[in-house]
Amino acid sequence: MAFREVRVFEVREVLRVWLGGPGFRTIERLVGVDRKTVRRYVEAAVELGLDREGGEEQLTDLFIAQVVERVRPHRVDGHGEAWRLLEGHADQIRVWLENDDLTVTKVGTLLARQGVVVPGRTLRRFTTELCGPRRGRATTVRVADGEPGDELQVDFGRMGLIFDPETDRRRVCHALIFTACCSRHCFVWLSFTQTTAAVIEGCEAAWRFFGGVFRTIIPDNLSAVVDKANPTEPRLNQAFIEYAQDRGFLVDAARVRHPQDKPRVERTVAYVRRSFFAGETFIDLTDAQRRADEWCCSTAGLRIHGTTACRPVEHFALEELPRLLPAPTECYDLPIYASPKVHRDHHIEVAKALYSIPGGLIGQRVDVRADRQLVKVFHRGILVKTHPRQPPGGRSTDPDDLPAEKTVYAMRDLDRLVAMAAAQGPAIGAYATVLLDNPLPWTKMRQVYALLGLVKKWGADRVDAACARAAEAEAFNVGLIGRMLERGAETAPPETVRQQSLLPGRFARPPSDFATKPKEASA
Repeated sequence: MAFREVRVFEVREVLRVWLGGPGFRTIERLVGVDRKTVRRYVEAAVELGLDREGGEEQLTDLFIAQVVERVRPHRVDGHGEAWRLLEGHADQIRVWLENDDLTVTKVGTLLARQGVVVPGRTLRRFTTELCGPRRGRATTVRVADGEPGDELQVDFGRMGLIFDPETDRRRVCHALIFTACCSRHCFVWLSFTQTTAAVIEGCEAAWRFFGGVFRTIIPDNLSAVVDKANPTEPRLNQAFIEYAQDRGFLVDAARVRHPQDKPRVERTVAYVRRSFFAGETFIDLTDAQRRADEWCCSTAGLRIHGTTACRPVEHFALEELPRLLPAPTECYDLPIYASPKVHRDHHIEVAKALYSIPGGLIGQRVDVRADRQLVKVFHRGILVKTHPRQPPGGRSTDPDDLPAEKTVYAMRDLDRLVAMAAAQGPAIGAYATVLLDNPLPWTKMRQVYALLGLVKKWGADRVDAACARAAEAEAFNVGLIGRMLERGAETAPPETVRQQSLLPGRFARPPSDFATKPKEASA
């Protein structure tokens, strides 16, 4: 008869039948335990005080445990002969595991070649105690689900290929899966990308699907959410943190390569891939998303969950939905974040648009947050400028950000330029006004600047007099004003000014070259 461990209920049955008076052969036939084994348990029970006249009340749990301990003494260290055999090869096993990086199965094969044959389970327990648990073999505990409506675990899973009409080819589709920790109700959001915008778009769709916002999100270590991973203090993405602040939930990112931090959604990823995506054909991403919503509410939502023994949809509606935060009513305005450098022209470029910055920051980098309405510029955490958002190719320039001497020209401020000229003299202002009276007035601004340059060189009074004389002669040329001042002709009569304005050509020939000679008389 092969060895078989006698279980506790069989020991109890052996002793109960023996109290009724049958012999060992009868007990062997009735209970199915070898009579030698029956004898050992009965003798041990009698030694511990079992009496046939005392009745079945003697067979308490404590008494049965004492009988079993006497027949099968507990090992002091919990190990048997196989363990003792492995202890003699502990140093070699440690070298194989740590230095040679062999698997436990390979170690068992090498030991067998040396004549050391032990059960595989014993070898795994020995190596775990000797060198620590191998990856994925450490013991774990089941974490409590938490309060209903509190935690929502999130993870990306690769599904397969779906046709994309925009690129006219099939692309890899990823599923952003949301699983409620308490009810196990899940939502699947399909996307071709794993960017911050895609994650936020998926979260917005999840709030609409669930009808509210969970208080805590436990995401995978996504680069779209986590900028720098850390087991205790991960540095989260600024865009996602601001989104969480706007929607009112907290973020508790899982550790890198620690799926046990979010086991609820880890198990759901494989379930979504097998039950929803495998074997299906989708027209495009829109069609796949529509069918994913139906699958979440029907197949996944109405199944009897193996752990909760409830239908996730019903469990969610009863326990979690009333405790969620209110669902958002407005679309989230996802900002753009950038760190451009302030160029020499006092502007930065954000999303192909230009925005002016105070001149003291030229050459330095600033932090920019741009939403649909405003562009906010920060330097070392201080808000230094705010502009209205411009479309690509647009420009927003504040004159106060530019140097005072260049503001008029940069902004093409004709009125201010005329005022600057009039401040030097009435005739200068009138002369500048006539110069700028042109279908393209900004093309004449340099002439007005040249006129103001003459004021610095010759003085406002002389230039004003020259402008008055030139205006009387209807000669509007800044070069003429300069020549008048050099010759001191700003007080000359208008006819002289008009003549000076009609200068000969550079290559003009003298009149004598065109004189005709008289014909000589014929002889």
